[in-house]
Amino acid sequence: MVKDTLKSKIKNVPKKAAVAVFYLIALILAGIVVMHHNPLADQTTELMKKIMACVLIVFTCVIFGIFYDRLTVLPKELLQNRRLIWKLAKNDFKKRYAGSYLGMVWAFVQPVVTVVMYWIVFDRVFDTRSQLVAGGIEVPYVLYLTAGLVPWFYFSEALSNGTTALMEYNYLVKKVVFKISILPIIKVIAATFIHAFFVVILLLIAIGYGYYPSVYTLQVFYYSFCEFVLVLAISYSTCAIVVFFRDLQQIIGIVLQIGMWATPILWDISMLSDKMKPLFKLNPMVYIVNGYRSAVYEQEWFFEHFYSSTYFWIFTVTLFCIGSLIFKRLKVHFADVM
Repeated sequence: MVKDTLKSKIKNVPKKAAVAVFYLIALILAGIVVMHHNPLADQTTELMKKIMACVLIVFTCVIFGIFYDRLTVLPKELLQNRRLIWKLAKNDFKKRYAGSYLGMVWAFVQPVVTVVMYWIVFDRVFDTRSQLVAGGIEVPYVLYLTAGLVPWFYFSEALSNGTTALMEYNYLVKKVVFKISILPIIKVIAATFIHAFFVVILLLIAIGYGYYPSVYTLQVFYYSFCEFVLVLAISYSTCAIVVFFRDLQQIIGIVLQIGMWATPILWDISMLSDKMKPLFKLNPMVYIVNGYRSAVYEQEWFFEHFYSSTYFWIFTVTLFCIGSLIFKRLKVHFADVM
């Protein structure tokens, strides 16, 4: 009895330490949010941003403290199976085009055709040569549009494929020894391969219009990572729910269609009134789309947008925690439904 108690105490040491570190980081972040001051911003809006950020921080801390054991299972499984994940992701990417004559070349033909189509329509047919963005900067509309479409195509494809990951690999879900938690991330990584080629096309277009890569361009890696974590966090919820509610797949398709217009891809957020901007910025893809543009031609660092960066990561971490709990809760019933 004494030995069991001692083992239990030793086992709880890493947990207490991890929770303490998480709370400490959250406390430091909350302090930075409270102390941050922008004299140029509206004080009422500034106060609302601080309150929203602090509420999200407290909510995340509560979830992490209560459900620590369940929340840490998923990251551990992903870390332990990282080699298998990488291998399966490459196989998944190759499998899409198996049997076709050109094979993986089709994965790269589509982005090129898409960009050329937009270039012909907007630059040649409609003669839409420039787009006035925030700060009074004029950029070629094709570059402006492509910088918004690249992250959106990645988000759309990764979320759609991640949502159906369990159903596509249903034969693996029924295997007791297989860690099915790695299936959504396999789909997201496979979508990342195509996204990487999209980014290359985007940079080539920027160079063609005279916007050469600089140190700011390195932020593309940061914003790609942001999008990767965001779509993965959402996918763990959607892939678990869609097993029991197949209509979710159609709903996601509609949401993505609406979301493209709710995100400043074809239009600029500076067109909105000051009251409407905070509402649209609740959409995390606004942060990513604007981030890609900042990295390519606006030459702004991500930490210059303090509240946007803080909100995005608090929101994404909270979403990942919720997704982990939903996936963990429903996992035991997957094999019975499929």
